[in-house]
Amino acid sequence: MSFQLSKFTLRVDSELINKFRYVADYNALSANRELEVIMKKHISEFEKKHGRIKIK
Repeated sequence: MSFQLSKFTLRVDSELINKFRYVADYNALSANRELEVIMKKHISEFEKKHGRIKIK
């Protein structure tokens, strides 16, 4: 399987994104990296409950 970066546009309230950036900065991460960490954790929890997600 090859590694490929994908772009994703997210539309959120400005207050929410500003708070999110604050949390990311607190964790010494970029907002992008913070979101990636959160997504990986969420997917891991989902797979523990529902089984491994298989992508073709």
